[in-house]
Amino acid sequence: MSLTIPDEIVYSTRMSVPELKQEIAVMLFQKEKLTMEQASKFSEMSIIRFQHLLASRRVPVHYDVDDFEQDLTTLRQMNRL
Repeated sequence: MSLTIPDEIVYSTRMSVPELKQEIAVMLFQKEKLTMEQASKFSEMSIIRFQHLLASRRVPVHYDVDDFEQDLTTLRQMNRL
């Protein structure tokens, strides 16, 4: 599915298309509608750059016990390689 934003809407925001995509990605991430990975892809940024963007705006990162356990599992698997 594609989403078309009329040029006059983009112009009225006084933002570039990449800036507008970042704004949308941050908002959807804050509302927990997108994961970090999804939001970074939507904004066409690496996850690290997107995390820096969130940090610069003081947006908390959603990180719960399940995320922590997944990270531990991944690290354990990497150590076995």
